[in-house]
Amino acid sequence: MAATTPAPPIRIARLALFLIFGLNGLLSAIWIVHIPAVTQRTGVSHSTLGMLLLLMAAAAIAGMQAAGPLADRFGSRTLTAAAAAGLSVTLLGLGYATSTVTLAAALLAYGFCNGALDVSMNAQAVVVERAYPRPIMSAFHAFFSLGGLLGAVAGAAAQRADWTSHTTFAVSTLGGLAVVALCAPRMLGPGAPDVSAAAGVHAADSPPPARRAAEPDAGHETADANPARDASPHPEPEWRALPYGDAVPSDARAATGAAPGPRGISRKVLLLGVIAFALLMAEGVAADWSALQLRDRLEVDTATAAFAFAAFSTTMTLGRLGADRVSGRFGRVAVVRWGTLLAAFGFALILVSPWLPVTLAGWALCGIGLSGGVPQVFTAAGNLGSSASATDMSRVFGLGYIGLLAGPAIIGWLTELMPLTATMAVPLIAMLLCAWGARAVAPVSAPARD
Repeated sequence: MAATTPAPPIRIARLALFLIFGLNGLLSAIWIVHIPAVTQRTGVSHSTLGMLLLLMAAAAIAGMQAAGPLADRFGSRTLTAAAAAGLSVTLLGLGYATSTVTLAAALLAYGFCNGALDVSMNAQAVVVERAYPRPIMSAFHAFFSLGGLLGAVAGAAAQRADWTSHTTFAVSTLGGLAVVALCAPRMLGPGAPDVSAAAGVHAADSPPPARRAAEPDAGHETADANPARDASPHPEPEWRALPYGDAVPSDARAATGAAPGPRGISRKVLLLGVIAFALLMAEGVAADWSALQLRDRLEVDTATAAFAFAAFSTTMTLGRLGADRVSGRFGRVAVVRWGTLLAAFGFALILVSPWLPVTLAGWALCGIGLSGGVPQVFTAAGNLGSSASATDMSRVFGLGYIGLLAGPAIIGWLTELMPLTATMAVPLIAMLLCAWGARAVAPVSAPARD
């Protein structure tokens, strides 16, 4: 049986990437809590700020699409380090912007680097996860959430201490560059080991070759209490999860559903992108509308209404910390299917509840239900057996990010036609559709377990 404890360099790479994810969340939170101060200094109106934030979002999408091919060409480690360093430096530009023009330029650069980092660090997370004997993707996203919490607290503390935004952003930039310098050499390059090639990693999703050979007509996944015991030391090539950057013959991609479509986008990538769109749309709705929904529905004060988002974000973070164990035990499909059903139940409670505790419970269920889905989608996108892993991820990430932006806007438009609480039916339906299509996140080498 293969060793289940990764070598020290692999564990160090995991820790280094934890810090990068945390840095991304921290820098994003530092910017968010300083938006009022920056807008006051630059003199931009709220409407102008809205246009500038839309411009930043467009730049982020452009960064995502550029990052995929670049990561495939130069490696996710190189691009993650470059994008994280760039994001740290662009934060300095936001801190020193003095006009609408300079703020727009800084937001363009910030958005582009942020989008590139989102794709490249998730591509690197796929590399690190392949070198681990168990799923770890959700933990990376948990560190992003923890970094965001730390950044919000640090930013608020800096403002309370009467630090200028110049000082706070300069310290954040220097700290970010230091983290990148520390972590970049310790991340994994294209030659990283792939334990799944030897020991049937993530067996809840992908039974070992020996078992599959004995069940050639099995239409569903089967669980195995000890999946590594009958794994062949030389698995068949078609069941091997390829190391990052390795090419796969075109006929193999066609057999697994990874063959390119009319415009080079496979049906699998498109379906994963749609699921990412729905998941992040629901997350965006919760982030932007939860407090307002609670206030409008139950007519509570603003302070009480804030508990809706607090409930959502707390269970989201806790869920991400535990989602990897659930994925390792039951498989990616189960995390997405049952998670989205749980989120759908949460939105249903929000729709019908006239009581504060039940409504808060609904938002908490949404948080824990949504917590593990996106990491599973990104893991699936990065393991399609394609020579363009990061490009596949960038396409899925791009569609997901559009959902994150579109969800709150869709709810806003619908409030012209119906009460805000009634619009929660939109993410509810989206979650039910995700549960129905959850089989898309199963590895291309194995059908999903019912």
